[in-house]
Amino acid sequence: MTDTSGNRKVDGYLKKLKTWKEESTKLREIIRDFELTEDMKWMHPCYMLDGKNIVLIHGFKEYVAILFFKGALLKDTHGILVQQTENVQAERQLRFTSLEQIEEQEAMIKAYIQQAIEVEQAGLQVEMKKTAEYSVPEELQQQFNENPTFQAAFEALTPGRQRAYLYYFSQPKQSKTKVSRIEKYMQPILEGKGLND
Repeated sequence: MTDTSGNRKVDGYLKKLKTWKEESTKLREIIRDFELTEDMKWMHPCYMLDGKNIVLIHGFKEYVAILFFKGALLKDTHGILVQQTENVQAERQLRFTSLEQIEEQEAMIKAYIQQAIEVEQAGLQVEMKKTAEYSVPEELQQQFNENPTFQAAFEALTPGRQRAYLYYFSQPKQSKTKVSRIEKYMQPILEGKGLND
């Protein structure tokens, strides 16, 4: 059992919540049955084991969730873990829409948390998709062919920045939108900047 005094930042966060207050408080109570360190990260209650993120509580418009940082490695015996989007590689969520649902599923929630702790203790890692596994949009390849300096600048970016650009450039359905995005970010890429820098 962890220290029951709680983290003041998390106390303050819960006090100010306008939606999912009871549900978030109950999820906190469940998670605190484990030997995890509680803190605020990314403006949400986060629970860690030896400095490694295990779970996070976060509310959305339609639901409140527990996010498992290495959720892709959990055995989803109940078929309830949710991958937020197709591009999320490691994280998975347990989603709830009522306090009653959380109370009814408490034993199951604890089993998933225990499993997440065991995954971390075993040192398991999610194999992330490599940059080379992302396809280069035809429009970007055309720019590379016409401008080798631009291609060299793109290839000099960190793998994470490259992946972000590849994803962003490949999302539009229309070619002209892809071209527009590429042209907009040519200068930042030449300056070694990422999509959100």
